[in-house]
Amino acid sequence: MSAKTYEVRTYGCQMNVHDSERLSGLLEDAGYVRAPEGRAEGEADIVVFNTCAVRENADNRLYGNLGRLAPMKAKRPGMQIAVGGCLAQKDRDTIVRKAPWVDVVFGTHNIGSLPVLLERARVQEEAQVEIAESLEAFPSTLPTRRESAYAAWVSISVGCNNTCTFCIVPALRGKEKDRRPGDILAEVETLVAEGVTEITLLGQNVNAYGSDIGDREAFSKLLRSCGRVEGLERVRFTSPHPRDFTDDVIAAMAETPNVMPQLHMPLQSGSDTVLKAMRRSYRQDRFLGIIEKVRAAMPDAAISTDIIVGFPGETEEDFEQTMHVVREARFAQAFTFQYSKRPGTPAAEMDGQIPKEVVQARYERLVALQEEISWSENKKQVGRTLEVLVAEGEGRKDDATRRLSGRAPDNRLVHFTRPEEPVRPGDVVEVEITYAAPHHLLAEGPAKGVRRTRAGDAWERRTAAPQESSGVMLGLPTVGVPAPLPAVTGGCG
Repeated sequence: MSAKTYEVRTYGCQMNVHDSERLSGLLEDAGYVRAPEGRAEGEADIVVFNTCAVRENADNRLYGNLGRLAPMKAKRPGMQIAVGGCLAQKDRDTIVRKAPWVDVVFGTHNIGSLPVLLERARVQEEAQVEIAESLEAFPSTLPTRRESAYAAWVSISVGCNNTCTFCIVPALRGKEKDRRPGDILAEVETLVAEGVTEITLLGQNVNAYGSDIGDREAFSKLLRSCGRVEGLERVRFTSPHPRDFTDDVIAAMAETPNVMPQLHMPLQSGSDTVLKAMRRSYRQDRFLGIIEKVRAAMPDAAISTDIIVGFPGETEEDFEQTMHVVREARFAQAFTFQYSKRPGTPAAEMDGQIPKEVVQARYERLVALQEEISWSENKKQVGRTLEVLVAEGEGRKDDATRRLSGRAPDNRLVHFTRPEEPVRPGDVVEVEITYAAPHHLLAEGPAKGVRRTRAGDAWERRTAAPQESSGVMLGLPTVGVPAPLPAVTGGCG
């Protein structure tokens, strides 16, 4: 009898992607195998939805997908559907009431319970709803099916202590809980020993790390400690909060060679009035001051951001303040969103909700401005020679163009001419940039150098052997500079 197959569908931020790798590892430890790619929808024996509650259409998207699977499940006895993540934490029994064919509902704090809940639902022949109110086990203690041999997430904290009026995440993920620095570094060292050369430190509010353990400089110390891990070539982190972004962090970034010159710093709004209504604990001057300090310490740093357009009460003058900050900061890229009501957040009950057509018009103006700036900033890279970490699956047209793709140290996406010698994901290629578009760079000449790496060796081993899960491993292809209008932010920030 063949093993049952599974698929995990992930929506939302890097935290959810992180959790989905854990869910895959748990299922494989329980004897399931990943459903093959290219299969028809509904052919997997287990379908897991790892949901997000940040966007307005999150509920409709989930119930639409569940509705499409209902007749397929009715025709396949034994098929099971599970719903987890932030929307499951929020809606709880509502999911089973609206979609009674769902077998398991689990929350953000108890992803480790999934295999047991699936088995219990099968034996008892009724839906299992289990929502823990606090974290049962730090996610990094769970088995993992890593998605990359050369780049990895390393979670340093979960939860958030902020009270932004537009955000429901703290209510669903709980208060911040930090990992011990020794546990984080042990995971980093294990990953590097397996061939990983790039790690991204991950937290809901990553640079608040240390508040739970009573050390305000814990995050900068962690960055410097990562710099001492032999074989670790690139360190990134996401997402910080301007309130907690201190000078010691800037110094650690500038002085630690393997910490990359890249920063994702959420703005949300350039208006002090709107920032106050959002309950963001910084103002325009503070934000621009951080950008100025970062650029003074790292002149070539690429800075990206998150911006919300149309927050309740936002006037044309408020919006112009956001445009002003964008012009001053000259972001490499921006995650740009139209405000959407989330039930359960203070902003949803605020007066001054902005008409859709006004929000749309402002949004289009902001996107056009950022597009112009992104292109201008990318043109400054033409003629430079960059070290590109070769990626897997970043360039959708690579086969047709006979190119490969990867990330520069500042995380810009680079498409480059395929070298004559074999190159693997995880290897490093030195190329000269010949052309810039708003969201990528192009290197059309021959490579100036190719460095085969342990990460490339690890990718080669991985593709030659079945994937195994590990209790301490974690990773996936690095989330890079986003497209102009992505579905998720770089984090909460």
